[in-house]
Amino acid sequence: MTTNRLANQTSPYLRQHADNPVDWFPWGEEAFAHARSRNVPILLSVGYSACHWCHVMAHECFEDTETAEMMNRMFVNIKVDREERPDVDAIYMDAVQAMTGRGGWPMTVFLSPDGKPFFGGTYFPKPSFMQLMNAITDAWINRRDDIDNNIEALMEALDRTTKIEQHSEIATYETCETAISQLRANFDRTWGGFGKAPKFPSTMNLEVVLRQLLAGEDSELENIVTTSLDAMASGGMYDHIGGGFSRYSVDEQWLVPHFEKMLYDQALLARVYLHAGILFGNQTWLHVAREIIDYVLRDLTHHDGGFFSAEDADSLDADGHSHEGHFYVWSREEFSAVLPAHLRDSAINWYEITEQGNFEGSNIPSRLHHRGDLIRPPFVEEARSVLFNHRLTRQRPLLDDKVLTEWNAMMLATLSEAAFLCNDEHWLQAAIKNGEFLVRELRDSDGSWKRSWQQHGTPQARHCALAADLAHLVDGFTRLAEASGQARWINHACEVADELIEQCWDTTNGGLFTTPANGEPLIVRQKDVMDNATPSANSTAAMAMYRLGALTGNDHYTHHADQILKLLGRIATSAPTAFGNLLTAVHLRHTGITEVAITGQQPGMVDELRKRWLPTIVLAWGEPYDSPLWNNRSTNTAYVCRNYACLQPATTPEQMISTLQQALA
Repeated sequence: MTTNRLANQTSPYLRQHADNPVDWFPWGEEAFAHARSRNVPILLSVGYSACHWCHVMAHECFEDTETAEMMNRMFVNIKVDREERPDVDAIYMDAVQAMTGRGGWPMTVFLSPDGKPFFGGTYFPKPSFMQLMNAITDAWINRRDDIDNNIEALMEALDRTTKIEQHSEIATYETCETAISQLRANFDRTWGGFGKAPKFPSTMNLEVVLRQLLAGEDSELENIVTTSLDAMASGGMYDHIGGGFSRYSVDEQWLVPHFEKMLYDQALLARVYLHAGILFGNQTWLHVAREIIDYVLRDLTHHDGGFFSAEDADSLDADGHSHEGHFYVWSREEFSAVLPAHLRDSAINWYEITEQGNFEGSNIPSRLHHRGDLIRPPFVEEARSVLFNHRLTRQRPLLDDKVLTEWNAMMLATLSEAAFLCNDEHWLQAAIKNGEFLVRELRDSDGSWKRSWQQHGTPQARHCALAADLAHLVDGFTRLAEASGQARWINHACEVADELIEQCWDTTNGGLFTTPANGEPLIVRQKDVMDNATPSANSTAAMAMYRLGALTGNDHYTHHADQILKLLGRIATSAPTAFGNLLTAVHLRHTGITEVAITGQQPGMVDELRKRWLPTIVLAWGEPYDSPLWNNRSTNTAYVCRNYACLQPATTPEQMISTLQQALA
């Protein structure tokens, strides 16, 4: 008989497994104590709600009574949501990659009762899984020395990020140039992106390319941006009916996605389309950014302002069977039947719908043969609206409605910047509402932050905030202050930055530990250093603290950002394209920050700044706060400064732009 320990967890993924015949424990001391008392290994299973192969293994193994009986008899079983506990996931994923040379989810790891890994892998079908469990149990009983040797070797590998030593110099600008050279070499000149299938958006590396283009024209780099952004938004990875992007493409043409939609991807992709759209004056890319944001606000937003985490890859058909991508694909017959006659042919041609289909006999709407032509004419927009409303009659993919601080703060930063650059009051109010939600729901009464919130029964926040949560909050609140002109967000950014430094800073080598000092001790205390699917805690903190330091005049923040660039400069040089977000901080550090302060009521000056993407400036306007940028300033004047040394004050928008161009040159 199993105990239902997962029913009241904040993670929808854990609750999906509450009725399994497996005797699951959530991560915690109760499980480890139980393993010690039984003297059996721990079977750790890590996944997330939008993961297709997690569902497959759950159906084949965890819902199967024969497999569950063996799991319960031989092990203590722990289920972890990698999105709620990326600190736990990162440790054991490093172990699996050290053992197998690859990683992924679902992740299956066998641990000693004190949490140390000795064997692991990813997805196992039932026959292989049962064979593996027998082998693990045999080794545990009869070959404990082999297990101890495995543990010793793996613990050495898991500790590597803590041993990175600080370099005497800040990462150089040449690191950015090396990354650009590697991106040129790896660029797919036909379909955009970098490397072969499967293809990921590589948004952070595209941001590095965009910053390089600020220095002057480069037709090859412009082609990298244009080809990549056009192709990604033309294929099936982009939802042409409802907006938003899937996680990645399984093919080189961006046609067939892995259909889950993640909040962090929407934040990063809307950001790069926004930046490129403003820089190049490309209305198509701004259109894509707008549809991404509209998707998030429509389908991934709690009524009180928090942003949900994801939508599943799988959904149910009319017979109740689950299929990957079912919600998004169309037969030509259904597509034709839904549309009125006067729209049918134009929509079929526009979305490239065929009888044979482009995905398992069905059609993923796309524009692959008309890349770059994405702004729908009125008759196609009318058809899209019909198709969208019909699609709503289908069973939607599962919504993972937990609110993660890190991912919300990423989206907050993007939404704030988009609201400012596009002068969209609706977006600005949504950003303010999100900021207020985070402050209200994800912060304890003592001021400390949590990572995850979910309205299941009584709404509750759980798990100490990690370095990535706090770093992104600093960035999100800073950018919300710049978008809104409200001083309170700078104050919140400073409070969070102080907590980040106090709780996560490594006083020996510099940089940020993943977990806070007041958090749960794990078997190692790692550092989140590489920019993977999401920007790392350290790279995000470096960028955010440079900008916050410039806005507040607090050298304490700038100093810590410098220490991060000293810590990671050497390893970033060895693999610069794995540190795309860090390189944007390197670019900012070596280009230098230009401070702009606009006093009084000068909407014309603020509107001039909305027309330009200026990633090396910070903006103070609206409500004053404690900063040299506000000291002894005349009213209704713009001040353009470098390191608080200001050029001639400007009293008209034209003067301000002229002075700004001088400073940026």
